Amino acid sequence: MIELRLGDLTTEEVDAVVLPANPALLPGGGASGAIHRAAGPEVAEACARLGGCPTGDAVATTAGRLPARYVIHAVGPVWQGGGRGEPELLASAHRRVIELASELGCASVALPAISCGIYGYPAELAAPVGLRAVAAALAGWPGVGLVRFVFLDEVVRRAFTDAADRLGLPVT
Repeated sequence: MIELRLGDLTTEEVDAVVLPANPALLPGGGASGAIHRAAGPEVAEACARLGGCPTGDAVATTAGRLPARYVIHAVGPVWQGGGRGEPELLASAHRRVIELASELGCASVALPAISCGIYGYPAELAAPVGLRAVAAALAGWPGVGLVRFVFLDEVVRRAFTDAADRLGLPVT
């Protein structure tokens, strides 16, 4: 099941919360900074031990003080116009989130619109890429039963809802 809703990732009661990460896994601004602040220093300390993550991939750490069990740090691409492999890297980051969640035994995952904040990926272009990748990954990793996209902004939520309609994906 895929859900699209407005909300706050830091309060989601799911097995894993996805943090839109930078390759160095350093606390940043936007959703990344909010999740790091809410989770506490344990998450940043765990990230420091990992030593980074390439764009298009994801890694997991403890969730610290969050209600989730894990934080999955997904590194999406910086938008550079779309001709530098951004769609493929964004799809890869979404697939890796689902694969990693399944490997960790997570039945539920909450994630933001990866790369649509500070990284500048237009939501109307990111939405079909992310939704398609998640739907395909769910077919291959059936242990994850719920993927909840959580947005702070109605405009971004609408971009994902419209994309799901165009793709014929059942979302709630």
